[in-house]
Amino acid sequence: MQICRWHRRFRLAAIVSALVLGVMVFLSGTAKAVRLKDIATVKGVRSNQLIGYGLVVGLNGTGDGNDPSFTAQSLSSFLKKLGINTPASSFNVKNVAAVALTADLPPFARVGSRVDVTVSTIGDAKSLLGGTLLLSPLRGVDGEVYVVVQGAVSLGGGFAFAGATGTGVQRNHPTVGLITNGGSVEKEIRQNFWRQKAIRLALNSPDFTTVSRVVTAINGAFGDQVAQARDSGTVDINLRGIAKNAVQAIAQIERIEVVTDRKAIVVINERTGTIVMGENVRISTVAISHGNLNIVIREDSLVSQPEAFAPDSAQTQIIPKTEITVTQEKRSLVVLQKTVSIGDVVRGLNAIGVSPRDLIAILQALKGANALDAEIKLI
Repeated sequence: MQICRWHRRFRLAAIVSALVLGVMVFLSGTAKAVRLKDIATVKGVRSNQLIGYGLVVGLNGTGDGNDPSFTAQSLSSFLKKLGINTPASSFNVKNVAAVALTADLPPFARVGSRVDVTVSTIGDAKSLLGGTLLLSPLRGVDGEVYVVVQGAVSLGGGFAFAGATGTGVQRNHPTVGLITNGGSVEKEIRQNFWRQKAIRLALNSPDFTTVSRVVTAINGAFGDQVAQARDSGTVDINLRGIAKNAVQAIAQIERIEVVTDRKAIVVINERTGTIVMGENVRISTVAISHGNLNIVIREDSLVSQPEAFAPDSAQTQIIPKTEITVTQEKRSLVVLQKTVSIGDVVRGLNAIGVSPRDLIAILQALKGANALDAEIKLI
């Protein structure tokens, strides 16, 4: 009898162990893999920021009319290059606006490629609606001209109109516009990228677990010692054993899928009351009591007037009256059980029944009590 009972217990323990193992395998299989091209970048493959200055003409009285000094000087210098000598004091720049120009030069951009350019007013122009940007250069940090731009400014539906009395109507943001494909690349950034024998990958979110998985996945696809991690966010890859040139090698590497690992973070924006939690956030078993204290102060005045036939010395008196009401919300302790998923965290916090503002205070208190297994990030 004892042998049979022990045998049944052994079979039950074996079944439970098998179920637990199956659940672990299922959970590990549900983790979503992502491509390397979505979580990492190649060193040297990046855009370069450009900046410039220009004039937008053709405005319907919405230009730099109140302070035309530098705008008029710029217009005078522009016309002088065209052979027209006119002093800056003779201009009325209500139809002209001085603008700052910004753009990004994509990696491997060639001469003749087109880029988008953002146009932003510098002076007191009211709107760029209907304006055209005159030919202007865009320079890099080295002072060299890489892009020239010219064309009509698009506001994307924005406009602003005002009457003589100061009343007006405005839609969107009329002092910033876009010239789509208005910039033409005139100078290239020379690179012999295809000749490289090794590259360096930089993870967008450095993490030791993720970088270890990246190295394992790359070495598993192309052989050992192809990839080596330098730190939590950098991987050095030898391309000689992968493909004939760097372009073909990166095309194969970026398709490799890796299961990423993320830190448990709770992002809190106290200005808007926004709370965002990562999937790895967990809460230990804890008891919470949270209530609001409301104080209402109401002031009033009572008027006491003298009765009929009262002596002349009698005067009207004003008696102040103040009422103070204090109410405190009564709430009992709520026990939050230890959570194993983000869904359990949400259900447990919703059970408290508080507003997002109160929830921010509760999350900070949980962190102070070491009951919140996550990092709180305030933005």
